[in-house]
Amino acid sequence: MSGEQIAMLVAMVGYLLVMVGIGIKLSEKNETVGDFYLGGRKLGPLVTAMSAEASDMSSWLLMGLPGVAYLSGVADAGWTAIGLAVGTYLNWLIVAKKLRRYTERNNSITLPEFFSNRYGDGRKILTLIAAIWIVIFFVPYTASGFAACGKLFNSLFGLDYHAAMLLSAAVIIFYTAMGGFLAASTTDFIQSIIMSAALIIVLIFGTVQAGGVGAVVDNAKSLAGYLSLTASYDVATGASKPYSLLTIVSTLAWGLGYFGMPHILLRFMAIKDDSKLKLSRRVASIWVVISMAVAVIIGIVGLGMSRAGAIGVLEGSQSETVIVRIANLLSTYGIFPALIAGVVLSGILASTMSTSDSQLLAASSSVSNDILIEFFHAKIDQKKVLVISRISLIAIAIVGVFLAWDSNSSVFQIVSFAWAGFGASFGPVVLLALFWKRSNMYGAIAGMLSGGVMIFIWKFLVRPLGGVLNIYELLPAFLIALAVNVVVSLVTPAPGKKITEDFEAVSKM
Repeated sequence: MSGEQIAMLVAMVGYLLVMVGIGIKLSEKNETVGDFYLGGRKLGPLVTAMSAEASDMSSWLLMGLPGVAYLSGVADAGWTAIGLAVGTYLNWLIVAKKLRRYTERNNSITLPEFFSNRYGDGRKILTLIAAIWIVIFFVPYTASGFAACGKLFNSLFGLDYHAAMLLSAAVIIFYTAMGGFLAASTTDFIQSIIMSAALIIVLIFGTVQAGGVGAVVDNAKSLAGYLSLTASYDVATGASKPYSLLTIVSTLAWGLGYFGMPHILLRFMAIKDDSKLKLSRRVASIWVVISMAVAVIIGIVGLGMSRAGAIGVLEGSQSETVIVRIANLLSTYGIFPALIAGVVLSGILASTMSTSDSQLLAASSSVSNDILIEFFHAKIDQKKVLVISRISLIAIAIVGVFLAWDSNSSVFQIVSFAWAGFGASFGPVVLLALFWKRSNMYGAIAGMLSGGVMIFIWKFLVRPLGGVLNIYELLPAFLIALAVNVVVSLVTPAPGKKITEDFEAVSKM
């Protein structure tokens, strides 16, 4: 291993040790299961904002988005980013404050628990269904994060994939199991800063290596459809191909997923002072817009670097490693640049870990709190519940490790599918629970089931038929779940007086 590689590794190991230290430091603050899963509702506005967005973006921000832009230009990456930016803003604007107030009023510490408490579901059927969906979609999602970490260390330093994956998973498991939600949120805040630093460093260094802004722009202009929002660049033919209105709508539908993301909605529930949510919304929205715009530009800059001979030409899924290639090039300029490159690569680690820790918490809460305590009504004191919560988190992580054992396992397809699953199964329920007084338990159950099931049906049976049916499964599944929820609510008995009074009280707050 060269001196430059050792310097990069030192920077990355230093980052991992800081995460472990945070977990140890915050472990003493977890006295109840509410502390472990919701941080005792004590998050400040900046941590709330940045931890929500860091847990949202995952490695997709630093790998997937630049990779798409590198290959096909602005349209695909751009419309996806626009959809996510709009979804982020609307989620903070219309959902955050009301969800925070509602969950405090009915004493809910998880999203599945909120669904049952909102509709007076004494048998906790909604809690059980929601918890099952969370486990189904989050366990493989977490595994994809473990796999991404293993592949990063393997490709950079030649370390054994399984050893690297196990080490990364162990760090994530340790600080999350020790520090719970506060550790996950605090580390996510730090990770968002590292992700931002990585984007800025790569953008500046990459632009210089590509020959400057003019060279990057001229190269992009020379490719048919590359800078267009209504066409995309076809690598195989070198020509542009139309980016239809249907495709644009389908891509924008990514934004719908925000209304049903448990690990993001938990941040809304955990803020200490809901009057500070306006500040959180502004910080989160600005960060998301700027970071995604920079990520797309890095893809364009990376292609310019390939044309200039600074890095090799990247084909297919290799385009997702464009930031890794740029960091590798930076490390060849000496020990200090190699340390900076280590910070960049820690940004990729950060983006993956910030999502994995939140997913682990959400999945483990579904097993320990929502299924064991809420559905089966197990009578266990708070200290034992806290132990069970940590054991559940570790057990789920171990399952994730087994799923990630195959080094060829997909990362980004799982992200897309899980995002759609949560968006369709939970999104309509959340919106109707917060804004429609007539919605009831029967509609929520039917909507949650139809949304989750439709994701599988559209993904594997309908979408392969092609044509106008070849759209992202989140859009049709979301609309169907919303319609089913409304229809079933209208044809079944109206909610009782207590449920209606709670709804009206929260609406007046």
